[in-house]
Amino acid sequence: MKKIKIAGGLVAVAAVIAGVMLYQNGNTSADNVADNQIKMKQPLTGEEKKALERGRYVAIAGDCVACHTAPGSKEAFSGGYAISTPFGGIFASNITPDPKTGIGNWTEREFYRAVRHGKGIDGENLYPAMPYNAYVKVSDRDMHDLWLYMRSVKPVHNSVPPTQLPFPYNIRLAMMGWNLLFFENSGFTPDLTKSAQWNRGAYLVEGLEHCGACHTPKNLIGGDTGDYLQGSNLGEWWAPEITGNTYTGIGGWSEPQIVEYLKLGSNHVAVASGAMAEAVTNSTQHLTDKDLHAIAAYLKAQPGSRRTQPAALAAGNAQMKMGANVYEANCTACHNSDGKGIPHLAASLAGNPAILSPDASSILTTVMQGGRGAVTVGNPTSGAMPSFAWKLSDEQTAAVATYIRNSWGNAADAVPVEDAAHTRQLLSLPAQLGQH
Repeated sequence: MKKIKIAGGLVAVAAVIAGVMLYQNGNTSADNVADNQIKMKQPLTGEEKKALERGRYVAIAGDCVACHTAPGSKEAFSGGYAISTPFGGIFASNITPDPKTGIGNWTEREFYRAVRHGKGIDGENLYPAMPYNAYVKVSDRDMHDLWLYMRSVKPVHNSVPPTQLPFPYNIRLAMMGWNLLFFENSGFTPDLTKSAQWNRGAYLVEGLEHCGACHTPKNLIGGDTGDYLQGSNLGEWWAPEITGNTYTGIGGWSEPQIVEYLKLGSNHVAVASGAMAEAVTNSTQHLTDKDLHAIAAYLKAQPGSRRTQPAALAAGNAQMKMGANVYEANCTACHNSDGKGIPHLAASLAGNPAILSPDASSILTTVMQGGRGAVTVGNPTSGAMPSFAWKLSDEQTAAVATYIRNSWGNAADAVPVEDAAHTRQLLSLPAQLGQH
């Protein structure tokens, strides 16, 4: 944490010294296609109605509702959701057309600047929790259609609490320095050596779906590293690698299996949980099959990490023995003794690449906290797992995670007890009953 604060302070200094002189205001010439209208003309023309419907699809592909709707709220896009970051909570804004608390008095150009360049209506720099560094790739047409749609949603009067990060992250001027380092102020450029399908997948993954926001690891000050889509720690969860790597990535999945996962929230081995369950529920399940196949083709084509499978831990290992006993007593009813689970209900633990990630945070969180899979039209019941934090000690939790990662053909590093203790603390869960 000390290193993060020092790095953040350096960025703040760099922003003050160089940012004002070097950083452009983020309004590229492409944004000149946007006009300065505030209110939508009524009645809409037939073409504008078609554009509005296209904008609805863009909003779904961008998963806008997930961050801009507070948990439990029935008022879509009204803001108030606290996005968790390593630097503190960032409150998502109200993006309904309410004139006082939303974007009702914004012009189309101001909307473009916020979405694609991280500039608020008053010129303040937005934090990249709003993934403008991905949305900068959204096309002019999609932006215009999205604008029309957002103007059509129900206006909701809801004042969102201001974001208050600790020093030095509360210095928004520092974002100018961050942008200098990590924001590529350019739109999507098709690769003419690739197919139309690959390019459509790239446009969705790199832009609207902003997959790298979770699946690409970040450096000390929140910038993307060069390990594109190779997995990243999100605190209590690990966003797994989603490249063509066949060990920890999805290279072993067929294109239809990837599509099935994005459409149903589950496939032959995996069940979406945590933030990915939300993404499937709110976004990917509603995409066309053509777009889902494009995403699958693009992801499988990514080279990914060089991680390879090590030798599995011996069954006679003390931690493996403890894990086997914990698994038999608590897990076999749903995940079966062979670890293959129940299709579309309980994830397969055998041959599941996410299980083999270098970071076991997701397994530990699921065991301790429990969880529920994505709820989709194609799989409305999904699956749920109870919390075992009350029953299993940190030692037992680490042991069963290690056992799962080294059984049925799986092989991965052992999980330290300290990692389980850290996860329990991170989730603010009480100690196991009887544990002192």
